Amino acid sequence: MSIVLSAKNLSKSFYEPEEFQVLKNVSFDVQKGEFVSIVGKSGCGKSTLLYLISTLDTKYKGEIFMNEKKVTGLSQNELARFRNEHIGFVFQFHFLLPEFSALKNVMLPAEKLGKYSKSECEDRAYEKLKWLDMDKFALKLSSKLSGGQQQRVAIARALINDPTIMMGDEPTGNLDSVNTELVFDILKDLCKSKGQTIISVTHDTEFAEKSDRIIEMKDGEIVKHEN
Repeated sequence: MSIVLSAKNLSKSFYEPEEFQVLKNVSFDVQKGEFVSIVGKSGCGKSTLLYLISTLDTKYKGEIFMNEKKVTGLSQNELARFRNEHIGFVFQFHFLLPEFSALKNVMLPAEKLGKYSKSECEDRAYEKLKWLDMDKFALKLSSKLSGGQQQRVAIARALINDPTIMMGDEPTGNLDSVNTELVFDILKDLCKSKGQTIISVTHDTEFAEKSDRIIEMKDGEIVKHEN
């Protein structure tokens, strides 16, 4: 298996209201097709780590490689393009645009990437929605969908550009137990059948235990790797 993400000696400090080191020499690799959950108590640094490896935060010490490309040190414009092409995001809150249909919401990152024609973007969006059994709601306004349906649309949107890694920040944190299980099964199937790599921060121990590997953090350090 190939390594798709390599984090080397990541350290990060905040300086307001006083200096506080939130990450301390964090190093780990993630393989293609692996489903990794990052866990730990609030304030342990797991969300900060996710923002670093997803290239949203560039103020840190250490190095990050994705698909063997060093992303540390790239300009903001280079990172924005790299992110759009290689990273799909699923958050606790879906951040769909309520005035747009499910289909249009899914198309947006592909249109922004500028790699496909409008009809190709539409075809790709339908394909992703179909995977998630949401194609029948493609033309419905996203604001008219249930919470679980909206999160499935958000997953389709995250997948539209066939990202190297899908990153989740509490992707089931706002869902009931039925939809949590449904979303987890979708993510697991993406790893198994599509070879999708997923890294997710979660407070949900049941969710974490069913993933391929748990990275547990405490006080800014990795304290345990569990397969």
